Amino acid sequence: MQVLKFGGSSVAHSDAIKRICSLLEKKPKEKYAIVVSALENITDQLIQCGKLASERKNIYKNILEEIEIRHLNIIRELFPITYQSHLISWIKKNINDLESLCDGIFQVEELSKRSLDKIMSFGELSSSFLIAEKLKQFGLDAICKDSRDIIITDSQFGCAQVDFITSNHHIIQYFHENTSEYIVLPGFIGSTLENETTTLGRGGSDYTASILAAAISASLLEIWTDVSGMMTANPKIVNQAFPIKEISYEEAMELSHFGAKVIYPPTIHPAMKKHIPIQIKNTFSPIDPGTLIYINKNTNISQPVTGISGIQNMALLTLEGSGMIGIPGYSKRLFEALSREKISVIFITQSSSEHSITTGIHETDIIKAKTVINSEFSQEIHQIRIDPLRIEKDLCIIAVVGDNMKNLHGTSGKMFSALGRNRINVRAIAQGSTEKNISAVIRKTDFKKALNTLHEAFFESPPKQINLFICGVGKVGSKLMEQIDQQQNYLLEELKLQVRVIGLANSKKMYFNDHGIDLSDWEENLNQKGIHMNIYSFMEKVWKFNLRNSLFVDNTASEEMAMTYEKFLKNGIGVITCNKIACSSDYDHYKKLKTLSRHFKAPFLFETNVGASLPVISTLNDLINSGDKINKIEAVLSGSLNFIFNHFLGTKSFLEVVKKAQLKGYTEPDPRIDLSGLDVMRKILILARECGCSLELSDIHQKSFLPETCLNSSSIEDFYQKLHKYRDYFFKIRNKAEKYKKRLRFIARYENGIASVGLESVLQIHPFFQLEGKDNMVLYNTSRYAEQPLIIKGAGAGAEVTASGVFSDIIKATK
Repeated sequence: MQVLKFGGSSVAHSDAIKRICSLLEKKPKEKYAIVVSALENITDQLIQCGKLASERKNIYKNILEEIEIRHLNIIRELFPITYQSHLISWIKKNINDLESLCDGIFQVEELSKRSLDKIMSFGELSSSFLIAEKLKQFGLDAICKDSRDIIITDSQFGCAQVDFITSNHHIIQYFHENTSEYIVLPGFIGSTLENETTTLGRGGSDYTASILAAAISASLLEIWTDVSGMMTANPKIVNQAFPIKEISYEEAMELSHFGAKVIYPPTIHPAMKKHIPIQIKNTFSPIDPGTLIYINKNTNISQPVTGISGIQNMALLTLEGSGMIGIPGYSKRLFEALSREKISVIFITQSSSEHSITTGIHETDIIKAKTVINSEFSQEIHQIRIDPLRIEKDLCIIAVVGDNMKNLHGTSGKMFSALGRNRINVRAIAQGSTEKNISAVIRKTDFKKALNTLHEAFFESPPKQINLFICGVGKVGSKLMEQIDQQQNYLLEELKLQVRVIGLANSKKMYFNDHGIDLSDWEENLNQKGIHMNIYSFMEKVWKFNLRNSLFVDNTASEEMAMTYEKFLKNGIGVITCNKIACSSDYDHYKKLKTLSRHFKAPFLFETNVGASLPVISTLNDLINSGDKINKIEAVLSGSLNFIFNHFLGTKSFLEVVKKAQLKGYTEPDPRIDLSGLDVMRKILILARECGCSLELSDIHQKSFLPETCLNSSSIEDFYQKLHKYRDYFFKIRNKAEKYKKRLRFIARYENGIASVGLESVLQIHPFFQLEGKDNMVLYNTSRYAEQPLIIKGAGAGAEVTASGVFSDIIKATK
């Protein structure tokens, strides 16, 4: 014999009832006990009805009318007219009984748990009655049996305890005597020996089915609901969650205890005692395999974790004090005090010194817990042997569950490493003695992030999801967006990376989409749907999203933006930037950013600060990390200046060439930064610092080729006017170099702790002589590269190559 239980949401309307009947028709010939939950959200309406009656509000009659109309509509849709009369009479009679009960509550102005149990029983009774009648109408041998006749409980109304000895006797006797193929029973309800209606508490309908299955030693317990089995995580929070095909009783209990609502812990116990398999199936997708819960699941040695679950809205209670050390009985008194108030303890951990005991409870029980515990230990608190109860709120628990965790080392390390990388702070830890569950208490705001992080760590082979927040969508930023869009498929297929742009901002507007911004029309979304840009509002949005694997990308030249990096890194968010200001600011700030990056395990990458997409910094770091010593660095680090001096030919004036370089996007928005040498000074400063030298920008020796009046120009236009005024001066510099068959190069040098920049003339034998266009070149003279320097050469300016450098850093950061 099998027991089938159909869930409340599965029996939501007449179409669902037809579907259930259709499923039963396809079952093999066997005797079935069918346990039914209430239709739709009728239980909630019934509870509301009772509460309204106790509050002297006649509105409860309106609710009863709604319930009656709903049932009458279902009857008219499900059954032919000739079949409806006695069904309508039955419903109306029960509605009248309900109304009489509510009238009584209205008169005494009090809703007792006993009365509420009786009110709530109507939903289960009416649902099972209608399904049994529909089965009969289909021609199936069906009967409806009131569960209150065979499931006997104590008088703890609201969550009654089952008298298994008496109940099992009644159940076995009834099923032995009854020969019907389909016996339909309402779930959730029972009765006392005095025939008072009781309810079995949360998940009571599933529990009813399990009680029946155990009593009659059923071959299988099927629970039909609206999901395709137990999932690896809550699918409403973790999109990548998938059904678990097989799971042990213990794993199912652990997951259900920590929030997996598909099945509740009490349901599993009766079936587990008799080794009865439990199959969870989807009423709306019956072909899905669902989840099978039984004693001997097929064990996958390589997969230690079966599922991840969690409970939100909990609090930690900590009882501590030096007076607890070595004194027995504190734990007993603590848990007895909580038990007296019927406060459920979710989580327990104790320090090895016995100095403190920490327990987790639901936030709704905080006031009761505080009162009863402080009362229980009032004498010890008064004598300062222990401290008053400490309460921490706004917390949640996440639990990693798996039978095989004890057989594979490194599970806890993997769990806490994944949480740590995403800056999810663990407040408390507990591991069961069976080693099948590791629980951690974290901030409630990190709940979604933690579940997704752990699911990715334990279940998802790539792709790894990367979430970007990008500021600056000018020439470099727009090219970056274009490159990310073009490479989406490649990144997914080859590198197993899913790169999503969540936030986007320019100087005026910012736009966010938690599902990822469509990169094909990001400009339209930013301009039309974007809100006013404020860097602090932008950061608040990033904190609020609280997404795993988040990166902040700065494509601006803004000093205000550069000063935000510290906040991002402290929040565990990596920073990718082509903005040189932060790394060339005062040395202490630069060093602090590097330290924060290491401390919070948040990448801080700025390759494009020096050579656009050229691997200048990464090569330098590789040399140093592998033990090489940097003796000297010589470099042409300004693609814009190199372009300018390479094109300053013939009759073209210096001003014409500068404007051309700016038009092509090779210079900074303010070309004075390039021509003054400030940009190159910042670059050689960064390289010197990466070599371990604590230089400041003011320490760099600069030999400017610009006249003083040009350097002191008040605006870009004023600067251009002065360049025109000094056209002969620039021709003279060029002609002098050409006379000796030399070329002009703006060179940066670092050697023996000294850095300098300046315009020089180089001979044909020098590597810099052959530099064309906007190319950069860096010469690393090291202990290993003493005779011939290591040369890095390539395009050092331009939006496209700079964007590609930023993109490359994004990919590096994912590793």
